[in-house]
Amino acid sequence: MLTRKQYQLLMYVHECLKENGVPPSFDEMKEALDLKSKSGIHRLITGLEERGFIRRLPHRARALEILRMPENSPQTERPNVGRFAPRLVSDNSGPLVGTAVPDSGQTVSLPLYGRIAAGTPIEALREENDNVDVPPSLLGGGENYALEVDGDSMIDAGIYDGDTVIIERCDTAENGAIVVALVDDAEVTLKRIRQKGNSIALEPANKSYETRIFGPDRVAVQGRLIGLMRQY
Repeated sequence: MLTRKQYQLLMYVHECLKENGVPPSFDEMKEALDLKSKSGIHRLITGLEERGFIRRLPHRARALEILRMPENSPQTERPNVGRFAPRLVSDNSGPLVGTAVPDSGQTVSLPLYGRIAAGTPIEALREENDNVDVPPSLLGGGENYALEVDGDSMIDAGIYDGDTVIIERCDTAENGAIVVALVDDAEVTLKRIRQKGNSIALEPANKSYETRIFGPDRVAVQGRLIGLMRQY
Protein backbone atom coordinates (compact mmCIF):
# COMPACT_ATOMS: atom_id res chain seq x y z
CA MET A 1 0.00 0.00 0.00
CA LEU A 2 1.26 3.47 -0.88
CA THR A 3 1.27 6.63 1.17
CA ARG A 4 -0.82 9.44 -0.25
CA LYS A 5 2.20 11.39 -1.48
CA GLN A 6 3.68 8.29 -3.12
CA TYR A 7 0.36 7.73 -4.86
CA GLN A 8 0.20 11.37 -5.98
CA LEU A 9 3.71 11.24 -7.37
CA LEU A 10 3.06 7.99 -9.23
CA MET A 11 -0.10 9.45 -10.79
CA TYR A 12 1.77 12.61 -11.78
CA VAL A 13 4.64 10.69 -13.41
CA HIS A 14 2.12 8.48 -15.22
CA GLU A 15 0.26 11.53 -16.52
CA CYS A 16 3.45 13.21 -17.75
CA LEU A 17 4.57 10.04 -19.53
CA LYS A 18 1.16 9.71 -21.14
CA GLU A 19 0.97 13.34 -22.28
CA ASN A 20 4.62 14.15 -23.07
CA GLY A 21 6.36 10.82 -23.49
CA VAL A 22 8.99 11.75 -20.88
CA PRO A 23 8.89 11.77 -17.08
CA PRO A 24 8.89 15.09 -15.21
CA SER A 25 12.02 16.67 -13.80
CA PHE A 26 12.68 16.71 -10.05
CA ASP A 27 11.84 20.43 -9.98
CA GLU A 28 8.53 19.74 -11.71
CA MET A 29 7.72 16.93 -9.29
CA LYS A 30 8.62 19.10 -6.31
CA GLU A 31 6.37 21.90 -7.55
CA ALA A 32 3.48 19.56 -8.43
CA LEU A 33 3.45 17.99 -4.97
CA ASP A 34 4.14 21.29 -3.19
CA LEU A 35 7.29 20.02 -1.45
CA LYS A 36 9.99 22.33 -0.16
CA SER A 37 13.02 20.35 -1.31
CA LYS A 38 14.09 17.70 -3.80
CA SER A 39 15.09 15.39 -0.95
CA GLY A 40 11.41 14.68 -0.35
CA ILE A 41 11.04 13.65 -4.01
CA HIS A 42 14.09 11.39 -3.71
CA ARG A 43 12.51 9.64 -0.71
CA LEU A 44 9.19 9.21 -2.50
CA ILE A 45 10.86 7.78 -5.62
CA THR A 46 12.94 5.41 -3.50
CA GLY A 47 9.79 4.23 -1.74
CA LEU A 48 8.01 3.63 -5.05
CA GLU A 49 11.05 1.81 -6.40
CA GLU A 50 11.31 -0.42 -3.32
CA ARG A 51 7.62 -1.33 -3.68
CA GLY A 52 8.07 -2.26 -7.34
CA PHE A 53 5.98 0.50 -8.91
CA ILE A 54 8.74 2.30 -10.80
CA ARG A 55 12.30 1.72 -11.99
CA ARG A 56 15.09 4.24 -12.45
CA LEU A 57 16.91 3.64 -15.74
CA PRO A 58 20.70 4.00 -15.42
CA HIS A 59 22.82 6.50 -17.35
CA ARG A 60 19.82 8.51 -18.52
CA ALA A 61 18.55 11.85 -17.27
CA ARG A 62 14.93 12.06 -16.10
CA ALA A 63 14.62 8.31 -16.72
CA LEU A 64 11.76 6.75 -14.78
CA GLU A 65 9.80 3.72 -15.96
CA ILE A 66 6.46 2.77 -14.44
CA LEU A 67 6.33 -0.99 -13.86
CA ARG A 68 2.81 -1.23 -12.48
CA MET A 69 -0.05 0.87 -11.18
CA PRO A 70 -1.95 0.52 -7.90
CA GLU A 71 -4.85 -1.91 -8.00
CA ASN A 72 -8.36 -0.44 -8.19
CA SER A 73 -6.98 3.04 -8.83
CA PRO A 74 -7.95 5.30 -11.75
CA GLN A 75 -4.77 5.71 -13.75
CA THR A 76 -5.71 9.14 -15.04
CA GLU A 77 -6.34 10.75 -11.66
CA ARG A 78 -4.37 13.94 -11.10
CA PRO A 79 -2.39 14.33 -7.89
CA ASN A 80 -4.24 16.27 -5.23
CA VAL A 81 -1.57 18.92 -4.85
CA GLY A 82 -0.88 20.54 -1.54
CA ARG A 83 -2.85 18.15 0.66
CA PHE A 84 -1.54 17.24 4.10
CA ALA A 85 -0.34 13.64 4.01
CA PRO A 86 0.99 12.12 7.24
CA ARG A 87 3.29 9.14 6.82
CA LEU A 88 2.74 6.67 9.61
CA VAL A 89 5.54 4.33 10.50
CA SER A 90 5.59 1.71 13.21
CA ASP A 91 8.11 -0.88 14.30
CA ASN A 92 8.60 -2.37 17.72
CA SER A 93 12.29 -3.24 17.40
CA GLY A 94 15.35 -2.22 15.40
CA PRO A 95 15.30 -0.08 12.26
CA LEU A 96 12.09 1.57 11.19
CA VAL A 97 10.03 -0.15 8.54
CA GLY A 98 7.54 1.86 6.48
CA THR A 99 3.96 0.66 6.79
CA ALA A 100 0.66 2.08 5.64
CA VAL A 101 -1.74 2.60 8.53
CA PRO A 102 -5.43 2.77 7.61
CA ASP A 103 -7.25 5.90 8.68
CA SER A 104 -10.08 4.71 10.88
CA GLY A 105 -10.88 8.22 12.10
CA GLN A 106 -10.09 7.20 15.69
CA THR A 107 -7.11 8.71 17.48
CA VAL A 108 -5.61 8.84 20.95
CA SER A 109 -4.32 12.11 22.38
CA LEU A 110 -0.75 11.85 23.71
CA PRO A 111 1.30 14.46 25.56
CA LEU A 112 3.84 16.12 23.26
CA TYR A 113 6.73 17.02 25.54
CA GLY A 114 8.77 19.08 23.07
CA ARG A 115 11.78 18.62 20.78
CA ILE A 116 14.33 15.88 21.34
CA ALA A 117 17.76 16.13 19.77
CA ALA A 118 18.73 13.50 17.23
CA GLY A 119 22.10 15.18 16.93
CA THR A 120 23.61 16.95 19.94
CA PRO A 121 21.74 16.27 23.21
CA ILE A 122 19.61 19.05 24.67
CA GLU A 123 18.33 19.73 28.15
CA ALA A 124 15.98 17.08 29.50
CA LEU A 125 12.35 17.66 28.59
CA ARG A 126 10.28 17.68 31.75
CA GLU A 127 7.27 19.89 31.02
CA GLU A 128 4.23 18.84 28.99
CA ASN A 129 3.73 21.50 26.32
CA ASP A 130 1.05 20.18 23.98
CA ASN A 131 -0.84 17.15 22.76
CA VAL A 132 -0.81 15.18 19.51
CA ASP A 133 -3.48 12.85 18.10
CA VAL A 134 -2.08 9.40 17.25
CA PRO A 135 -3.70 6.34 15.61
CA PRO A 136 -4.12 3.53 18.16
CA SER A 137 -2.19 1.18 15.84
CA LEU A 138 1.02 3.09 16.65
CA LEU A 139 0.73 2.73 20.42
CA GLY A 140 2.38 0.25 22.74
CA GLY A 141 0.71 -1.51 25.61
CA GLY A 142 2.08 0.75 28.36
CA GLU A 143 2.24 4.51 28.90
CA ASN A 144 3.05 6.47 25.74
CA TYR A 145 4.15 10.00 24.90
CA ALA A 146 5.37 11.90 21.85
CA LEU A 147 8.43 14.00 21.04
CA GLU A 148 9.42 16.05 18.00
CA VAL A 149 12.79 15.17 16.45
CA ASP A 150 15.38 17.93 16.13
CA GLY A 151 18.42 16.99 14.05
CA ASP A 152 19.64 14.47 11.50
CA SER A 153 21.77 11.94 13.38
CA MET A 154 19.18 9.14 12.97
CA ILE A 155 18.39 9.55 9.27
CA ASP A 156 19.81 6.14 8.31
CA ALA A 157 17.18 4.61 10.60
CA GLY A 158 14.46 6.52 8.74
CA ILE A 159 14.08 9.25 11.39
CA TYR A 160 14.22 12.81 10.04
CA ASP A 161 14.24 16.32 11.45
CA GLY A 162 10.66 17.36 12.25
CA ASP A 163 9.30 13.81 12.65
CA THR A 164 7.07 13.12 15.64
CA VAL A 165 8.25 9.99 17.43
CA ILE A 166 5.98 7.84 19.59
CA ILE A 167 7.67 6.60 22.76
CA GLU A 168 6.61 3.83 25.14
CA ARG A 169 7.77 4.74 28.61
CA CYS A 170 10.19 2.21 30.12
CA ASP A 171 13.46 2.13 32.07
CA THR A 172 15.13 -0.80 30.30
CA ALA A 173 15.60 -1.75 26.66
CA GLU A 174 17.18 -4.57 24.66
CA ASN A 175 20.48 -4.04 22.86
CA GLY A 176 19.92 -2.30 19.54
CA ALA A 177 16.66 -0.60 20.50
CA ILE A 178 16.19 3.10 19.72
CA VAL A 179 15.55 4.84 23.02
CA VAL A 180 15.13 8.16 24.72
CA ALA A 181 18.25 8.32 26.89
CA LEU A 182 18.76 10.74 29.76
CA VAL A 183 22.46 11.51 30.19
CA ASP A 184 23.85 12.76 33.52
CA ASP A 185 20.32 13.75 34.64
CA ALA A 186 20.64 16.83 32.46
CA GLU A 187 20.31 16.09 28.76
CA VAL A 188 18.20 13.81 26.61
CA THR A 189 18.75 12.31 23.19
CA LEU A 190 17.27 9.77 20.78
CA LYS A 191 19.81 7.06 19.95
CA ARG A 192 20.31 3.33 19.52
CA ILE A 193 21.52 1.82 22.80
CA ARG A 194 23.99 -1.02 23.29
CA GLN A 195 25.35 -2.46 26.52
CA LYS A 196 29.02 -3.41 26.24
CA GLY A 197 30.27 -4.86 29.52
CA ASN A 198 30.06 -2.07 32.08
CA SER A 199 29.69 0.60 29.40
CA ILE A 200 26.68 1.93 27.55
CA ALA A 201 27.01 3.07 23.94
CA LEU A 202 24.59 5.57 22.40
CA GLU A 203 24.86 5.07 18.65
CA PRO A 204 23.70 7.50 15.95
CA ALA A 205 22.41 6.35 12.57
CA ASN A 206 24.45 8.83 10.55
CA LYS A 207 28.14 8.47 9.73
CA SER A 208 28.66 12.18 10.39
CA TYR A 209 28.14 11.59 14.13
CA GLU A 210 30.19 9.58 16.60
CA THR A 211 29.03 6.95 19.06
CA ARG A 212 29.19 8.18 22.65
CA ILE A 213 30.28 5.81 25.46
CA PHE A 214 29.19 6.24 29.09
CA GLY A 215 29.39 4.43 32.37
CA PRO A 216 26.21 2.60 33.45
CA ASP A 217 25.42 5.18 36.15
CA ARG A 218 25.37 8.06 33.63
CA VAL A 219 22.57 6.89 31.31
CA ALA A 220 18.92 6.30 32.20
CA VAL A 221 16.44 4.95 29.65
CA GLN A 222 13.29 7.09 29.55
CA GLY A 223 11.42 5.13 26.87
CA ARG A 224 11.75 3.18 23.62
CA LEU A 225 10.72 4.17 20.13
CA ILE A 226 7.62 2.33 18.86
CA GLY A 227 6.52 4.53 15.93
CA LEU A 228 6.65 7.88 14.20
CA MET A 229 4.51 10.26 12.20
CA ARG A 230 5.76 12.44 9.34
CA GLN A 231 4.28 15.31 7.37
CA TYR A 232 5.68 15.71 3.85
